[in-house]
Amino acid sequence: MSTVKEPAERHTLSMLVDNEPGVLARIVGLFSGRGYNIDSLTVSEVSHASHLSRITVVTTGAPPIIEQIKSQLDRLVPVHRVVDLTVVGKSVERELALIKVRGKGEVRQEALLIADSFRARTVDTTLESFVFEITGKPEKIDQFVSLLEPLGLVEVSRTGVAAIGRGAEGM
Repeated sequence: MSTVKEPAERHTLSMLVDNEPGVLARIVGLFSGRGYNIDSLTVSEVSHASHLSRITVVTTGAPPIIEQIKSQLDRLVPVHRVVDLTVVGKSVERELALIKVRGKGEVRQEALLIADSFRARTVDTTLESFVFEITGKPEKIDQFVSLLEPLGLVEVSRTGVAAIGRGAEGM
């Protein structure tokens, strides 16, 4: 009997959790303990009064694996709600990156032109380098970085994906 392996899919999971010590460690531990990879992770308090934080995790796996991850996350005590933004409908995903490029002369001009076409802002400049700030979908940032690599890419710092569902409904 042959086993059909389902293709891996990218999923964005958004969780509303108690903002208390150890919650993030428990969630990350759930992933690592079962061999699941986290492609992106962002965390921030969203309600100071209610002490709630929102955790957004981007992961990849076959549909049954994603369902298992969601089920296990739902069972954790500090987790109030888990939403798979990939399956509930359209969502908005954005990421911020800071990208440092070294260059002089023509390379400098080309880097500025590329940054302008991607609507990246120059947030720091010296005679030999730039730091660009860019926001957008992760794929846009990947493309921007790949174009800057041959020009003298020095360093990249990315925030990870922040995501929210579209429409009038909330979590």
